[in-house]
Amino acid sequence: MREWLQRGWRALVAPRMLYGWRDVGGRWLAHTRISNATRVESPEQLHIGDHVYVGPFNLLDASGGLHIGEGVQVTTHCALLTHSSHQALRLAGQAYWGNPDPPGFVRRPTHIGAYTFVGPHSVVAPGSRIGRGVIVRAYSYVDGDVPDFAVVGGQPAAVLGDTRDHDRVWLEAHPAERAHYDAWVRDRS
Repeated sequence: MREWLQRGWRALVAPRMLYGWRDVGGRWLAHTRISNATRVESPEQLHIGDHVYVGPFNLLDASGGLHIGEGVQVTTHCALLTHSSHQALRLAGQAYWGNPDPPGFVRRPTHIGAYTFVGPHSVVAPGSRIGRGVIVRAYSYVDGDVPDFAVVGGQPAAVLGDTRDHDRVWLEAHPAERAHYDAWVRDRS
């Protein structure tokens, strides 16, 4: 009986993937998966593509406009941020509360390009623009612009390589994937 209760409890509260998402325009994205253990702040400001995977225990702060391109993968324990109040709190102290426009408060849209991978325990700061086909290595802090096809890592994140070098090896071994790969690489939308 005890084992049955434990299994039942885990089934109710365990992280799991939820399939499908309705974007801000009302379009159903059947292939987008977001874990029930991920927090989405201001979903009405989340602009997301299809074929996106967002694993468990992430924070998607869309309050300032969060744009996630097609095929993006956000692993686990990541924060994609569009606002920051820590500077404003330090500057204003208790006067921060109730101030509609406190000095030091940051709210900027954040963009994650198509087919980008965000590794575990990474933070993307407000206003960052990550290009297409990027790999953000685990435990990275991204603040600013990241060019298309970069491999970045560190705190702060720095460019460490080019994903096309990795892709070239796989495409040589699996030439049937070339048409799909070339199509999204050439697409500038």
